[in-house]
Amino acid sequence: MGRDVPALVFTREDRRRYRIKMQECLEAFAQMLRESRFETERPQVGLEIELNLVDDTGEPAMRNSDALEAIADPSWSTELGRFNLEINIPPRRLTAGGPDAWETEIRAALNHAEDRATSVGAHLIMIGILPTLRRQDVGEAALSENPRYRLLNDQVFAARGEDLHIEVDGVDRLRTYADTITPEAACTSTQFHLQVAPEEFPDYWNAAQAIAGVQVALAANSPFLLGKELWHESRIPLFEQATDTRPQEIKAQGVRPRVWFGERWINSVFDLFEENLRYFPALLPLCDEQDPAETLDRGDIPELGELTLHNGTIYRWNRPVYAVAHDKPHVRVENRVLPAGPTVADTLANGAFYYGLTRALVEEERPVWSRMSFSVAEDNLHTAARHGIEAHLYWPGVGEVTVPELVLRRLLPLAHRGLELSGMDSAWREPLLGIIEQRCVTGRNGAVWQKEMFHHIDAGARPGRHEALRRMTQQYMDYMHLNAPVHTWPVD
Repeated sequence: MGRDVPALVFTREDRRRYRIKMQECLEAFAQMLRESRFETERPQVGLEIELNLVDDTGEPAMRNSDALEAIADPSWSTELGRFNLEINIPPRRLTAGGPDAWETEIRAALNHAEDRATSVGAHLIMIGILPTLRRQDVGEAALSENPRYRLLNDQVFAARGEDLHIEVDGVDRLRTYADTITPEAACTSTQFHLQVAPEEFPDYWNAAQAIAGVQVALAANSPFLLGKELWHESRIPLFEQATDTRPQEIKAQGVRPRVWFGERWINSVFDLFEENLRYFPALLPLCDEQDPAETLDRGDIPELGELTLHNGTIYRWNRPVYAVAHDKPHVRVENRVLPAGPTVADTLANGAFYYGLTRALVEEERPVWSRMSFSVAEDNLHTAARHGIEAHLYWPGVGEVTVPELVLRRLLPLAHRGLELSGMDSAWREPLLGIIEQRCVTGRNGAVWQKEMFHHIDAGARPGRHEALRRMTQQYMDYMHLNAPVHTWPVD
């Protein structure tokens, strides 16, 4: 969840003070790492799901404030667009209660929210990009009321000095300009959190980067944007472009983008926070009263507010997170590459694959990131986003292979082993990873189903493109509520 901020106008003095405080936070963080002050005994996992709101016909519903008031649960919050909501599932041990318990908890929370949202004329849908969004739905009027988003919007465009240009070539071609960051709201994701010991963080982050392309290929669920059929996971290029603070001249100078895969494997979690300060100017220079050095000197734990706020405006696909829970600090990897949906069953299968595979890769004697260049890992991500489960990706020792072959032959056994090492027995593993296996066997995920269903409707009654997308969206919601994995969804 993003941190709330007040509506403000920033001065040069604000920015100078913020730069100083960020450096002080970074130094305090380095001291905490040296002194091993972090929680490591009870690592937990967490989950955030972003959702869209639609009306009874499947069109966007700009009702997130009303829906949030009706849901009346602190686990829920608004997101960038008025048609977005987000739920933060409470953290837990990976094997606590078994996957059935986690699934029951998540479905109960979503069903309660759906019931309450219905009372204000809205419905929840878990999908990477809402197919029925049109250009008029992502203008300034669609920006959420929270002052954080207005302030962030103003700062992004102050840095750019010009409108955003969004350009994606897929089956169709999308060319459009935007004078707000609201197109980013079209991107709704699933975010898996993994708490680790600081000394283990670089291995887990490197592993997460190495498999990002495979994750996206397996779980792609965003083939349509503003009425165009584009990439299987169009969220990736859209998010990269919709929050870009760089005009063309700055891009040409090699300045890093704020939506960033990164540029190297790391040796410490410190590397990522240090890069944040070195490469990215502050968008929201808000200073806390807390002095991190004084806080450490008296034996307390600093919040590092400036460091964490700045980190929240740099959108790495695998983001480092520093947080304090129950007076104990910890670090975790926030895995941000996956779209929302299609179902809770699919979501938990994606999580099992991610948690299991990263654990197994970290345990390998010769890490995969020592055998794969960082640029290849990034290329895999964009190839997977473009082609989905049909992509050919590179993997050390295998070369360039299809995603199903790579997963079935190499990665799925590793995911099983990683979950076993984490204490999850086969009775829990098999149903979850069996969903991943069947996606590979059938070659079907959310993006494939959406594309096939859209073309089936369009070729039959020929209702027109938007109407076909609307009908497909309604059918998607019906299957979503059944919670049957997407590879089993019919097209008829």
